[in-house]
Amino acid sequence: MSPGHWQRVTGLTLVLLPFAALFALVSGLRRGLFRFGLLPANRLPIPVIVVGNVTAGGTGKTPFVLWLVRQLQEQGCHPGIVTRGYRASDAGPAAVAADDDPTRAGDEPVLLARRSGVPVWRGVDRGRAARALLAAHRDCDVIVSDDGLQHYRLARDIEVALIDGARGFGNGLPLPAGPLREPVSRLSRCDFVVVKAPRTASIAWNGAAVDMNLQGTRFVNLVDPESSTGPEQMADREVHAVAGIGEPKPFFATLRALGLTIVEHPFPDHHRFVATDFEFGADAIVVMTEKDAVKCRSFASRTWWTLPVDAELPTGFAARIVAALERIKKP
Repeated sequence: MSPGHWQRVTGLTLVLLPFAALFALVSGLRRGLFRFGLLPANRLPIPVIVVGNVTAGGTGKTPFVLWLVRQLQEQGCHPGIVTRGYRASDAGPAAVAADDDPTRAGDEPVLLARRSGVPVWRGVDRGRAARALLAAHRDCDVIVSDDGLQHYRLARDIEVALIDGARGFGNGLPLPAGPLREPVSRLSRCDFVVVKAPRTASIAWNGAAVDMNLQGTRFVNLVDPESSTGPEQMADREVHAVAGIGEPKPFFATLRALGLTIVEHPFPDHHRFVATDFEFGADAIVVMTEKDAVKCRSFASRTWWTLPVDAELPTGFAARIVAALERIKKP
């Protein structure tokens, strides 16, 4: 969960300001060294699309990556995904399979492998991971780098930055005093900017951006993924809502909007769940995010469900990305 002081200026913010200034100085220097070629970037023989954000915390990158991969496939492309694999058991590079143990491979890489159906490789060094993917899948003709905006060691051809419309840029300060990984002005160098709806925060960005909605209405059973149900089947029951993600409030709000009566159980981002985290009663109904579900299937009950979500973007936006990709392929 995002620290409360990221959204406003508090006493703690003032204490952290010297560290934030140091972070901004170091990250800015590093960014400049890559930009002017003083540090080498790994350039691949095929185009690279980087998806990321300038803030820490969730902005809907995983649903967007899945949407983007589907759009590329519909245009006849053969995409592959590279991702860091946060909290994976080793630095990689390593291939990720749909049935991999998320404690070894990381929760987001396993989710991407399950939902995308395309090659997924993880690694702290995304350039090495991408080259390993290409060596194993020679038909791959475009790489999508998940959460790679600040990973400048991997050269990129197209940058897509996401903004959380509900949180915006918080107090506008760098980490750790605020949520910014990079200045807001960094967005002006991105090819596309996407805002995750709803836009309820004041967003100090005047450039062109498109809205992205996340939609999910059917719950999938953790024990039997072929079984699904609608929210009306849970409307008269108390539901335990579990979320171990960067910003759980939108997930809880979605469940309430679907008519559920929920008890909130927020956990830290990338929390490694164990069975004792779910002592809500033998017949308790539990609903969780997809990212959490991949870590809980091994000990799940038949009354546990996940809510898959899909990204929806304006008609024509995918064509703009594909057109930019074609310009790269045919200079």
